[in-house]
Amino acid sequence: MSEAASTRSTASTRSTEPHTGPAAPSPALLPSLIPLLREWLPRQRWFAGKGRPITDISLISATELLPMGSAAGPGLLHLLVRVQQPVPSAQAPPVADCYQLLIGVRTTLPVPLAPALIGHVQDGPLAGRTVYEALQDPRLAELLLERLRTPGTPGTLRFQRVPAVPLPTGLNPRMLTTEQSNSSLVYGDAYILKVFRRIHPGLNPDLELPLALARKGCGRVPAPVAWFEAANTEDQQEPYTLGVLQPFLYGSDDGWQRALRSLRAGDDFTTEAWALGRATAEVHTALADALPTTTLGEQQTELLAAAMTERLDAAAQAVPSLVPYVPALRTAFDAVAALGRAGREWSAQRVHGDLHLGQALRAPDGEWSVIDFEGEPARPLTERRRPQPVVRDVAGMLRSFDYAARSCEPWAPRWAERCRAAFCEGYAHASGSDPREEPELLRAYETDKAIYEVLYEARHRPDWLPVPLAAVHRLAAEAKPVPAPSPVAPRAEKRDVKPDVDPPPAAGPEAGSTAGTGT
Repeated sequence: MSEAASTRSTASTRSTEPHTGPAAPSPALLPSLIPLLREWLPRQRWFAGKGRPITDISLISATELLPMGSAAGPGLLHLLVRVQQPVPSAQAPPVADCYQLLIGVRTTLPVPLAPALIGHVQDGPLAGRTVYEALQDPRLAELLLERLRTPGTPGTLRFQRVPAVPLPTGLNPRMLTTEQSNSSLVYGDAYILKVFRRIHPGLNPDLELPLALARKGCGRVPAPVAWFEAANTEDQQEPYTLGVLQPFLYGSDDGWQRALRSLRAGDDFTTEAWALGRATAEVHTALADALPTTTLGEQQTELLAAAMTERLDAAAQAVPSLVPYVPALRTAFDAVAALGRAGREWSAQRVHGDLHLGQALRAPDGEWSVIDFEGEPARPLTERRRPQPVVRDVAGMLRSFDYAARSCEPWAPRWAERCRAAFCEGYAHASGSDPREEPELLRAYETDKAIYEVLYEARHRPDWLPVPLAAVHRLAAEAKPVPAPSPVAPRAEKRDVKPDVDPPPAAGPEAGSTAGTGT
């Protein structure tokens, strides 16, 4: 029997289903770990609550993927914990986030695993043991792949895979260091496992959308090979997606780094940008074929513009340097609302949600792939799964070209302009529709994205703040008074009309993330 075949599990006390598996870990387990987790969690890159105290940690579920009774070898403990923290506003309720933890247990921690240390347990069932980040332990990382290779339901966990895809043994794991909101393991340069850290109930788009695209035969996105999830005892229809295994695109270049190399060398990037625009359009077309679409009418457009305006006002309160631009920036959102009142409708569908150069990989043959469909992790999952206009993704990529151009000295505005135009031309070639034909909506999404970038940089990377502020200056200078529009006939829909949707969330940060399936 393999190590992965023996497991134990327990659900939180809210569970209404009796535990029928092996003996559950002791109820004293989490209390013995809490003092260590209070210190360790805020130091992790993926922990969302930095700068705020942890007021409580409670257990959602616990599963022993490898029993901890042996003193000779490691144990592997899977935890879902709820971490409660206060928020800055005294009127707002405390925030309670769910996190996935994979904890290794050893009597003595080997020297190579010293950076993975969580701490030494003083009491409880693990008294005298050392606990650590299990993903940094090759032996435990191999065990996780073994669980994905042999589907099953250990306790509250469920491991699944695509039967037609072989998963060979003997793939050496290594943990990537570029992740920020999640953790990723590469197995033998053949597969990559993304382990989600901040967990929400419901199907994660980073599993849902690649599966849908695979069914449509879209080769622009690596198709999931295996995945695992946890039962949600509060809503059985909304399980927790925990991790996704996909092919690792060995030898591919990250779009962000490739763009920066082009800028430093003074090379033209328009051919790359055109091809990336074509690839983006192909993904959008496949998503529209695979999943429901809808339209944004007057009410939805009003809500969309109001949400963007609200984000602008909130950002200006947090970043004083944004205040002088507020009146001009608001006209972008007013223009969209005015068109909606005049009868303009826009198609909406599932999109990437956080598209930028760091989410694209170029293969040696010049073809582009798109990765990381999770959307902006800080947003609620229900928002990230809503249909949205495709210009949301287009605006994100256009901002990314501008970001790259302003990240190098000397600044290359013409490089960015040429790339932005080439991307739209490539998109139009594949889709039959140029995003620039919707100037009001595109400008609104670009403005909304730039505002989010200002807030993100002010909070996390103040040295980068001039980059989005330069875009804010440009967008404000382009502002025009919003006339009272004449009624316009709604545009004919190319796709089936579905029920209306709520407005989409703000775009994510332009950090040039290389998380995903590239090198």
